[in-house]
Amino acid sequence: MSLPLITPELAQTFILVFLRTGAMMAMMPVIGDNATPLRIKAGLSLMIAFMIAPVITIARTPDPALMDLAFKMAGEILIGVMIGFAARLVFTGIQLAGQFVGFQMGFAIVNVIDPISSAQVSIIAQIQYLLSILIFLIINGHHFFITAIAEGYRVLPAFGFQFSGALMDAVFQLSRDIFVIALKLSAPIIAVLFFTNVGLGIIARTVPQMNIFIVGFPLQIGVGLIVFGLMIPFMVKMFERLILGLNSQVSWLLKLM
Repeated sequence: MSLPLITPELAQTFILVFLRTGAMMAMMPVIGDNATPLRIKAGLSLMIAFMIAPVITIARTPDPALMDLAFKMAGEILIGVMIGFAARLVFTGIQLAGQFVGFQMGFAIVNVIDPISSAQVSIIAQIQYLLSILIFLIINGHHFFITAIAEGYRVLPAFGFQFSGALMDAVFQLSRDIFVIALKLSAPIIAVLFFTNVGLGIIARTVPQMNIFIVGFPLQIGVGLIVFGLMIPFMVKMFERLILGLNSQVSWLLKLM
C-alpha cells in the first residue's frame, strides 16, 4: 500500500476536511460530550480527515484573498456545527421531557449533576438521556455522522456553504421540535399525574379529615414511577425513530446549505 503524494492541494484539502469533521465531532452526542477527552475527539477527527481527504476534489480558485479564504474556512466549520447541532437538539428534547415529568412528580428539587453536560438536571431527565444515548449507540447512530462527512461532499462540496433564509427557517424548525419531542414523550405521564391530582382534590373535598399533602406526595411519586416504567418500551421505540430520522434531517440541512 502506497501513501498518496503530499502536495499543497492535498494539504489544503486535509485542513478543510479536518475543520468540518472537527466541528461536527465537537457538537455531536456522545463523542462531543464534555466527558469525552479532547484527545479522542481530535484523534478521531484527524483519522477521518486523513481517510477522506485523498478521495475528494476541491474546486481551485486562483490565489484567493486572505479574508475570502477565512470566510470559506468558517463556512466549513459552520457546516460541521450544523450537522452536530441537529442531533444535539433531539437529545435536548428528550432531556427536556424528563424535566417536565420530574417536575410533575415532585422531583423539582431532586436534581443531580450530569457528568456529560456538567449541569443540574432532574433524575428522570438523566435516566431518559442515558437511555437515549444507549439506544443511539445500539443502532449505530454515530455511524450516520461519519457517513454524513463522506457523503456530504457530494451534496455540499468544500467552499460551497451558502447562508439563506431557508436555512434559518430550518434552524428555527429544529429548535421548535425540542418542545414537540418533549411534549410527545412526557404527555402520557403528565396526563396520568394530572388525573391523580384531580382525584386527590375530590378526596380532599369529600374527606376533609384526611391530610391530603402527606398522602399526595408519595402517591404522585409512586404513580409517576409506575407509569414511567410502563412507558419505557414506548420511549425506546420513540428514541429509535427520532435517531433514525436524523439521517434525513442531516441530508435536508446539507441541501439547504
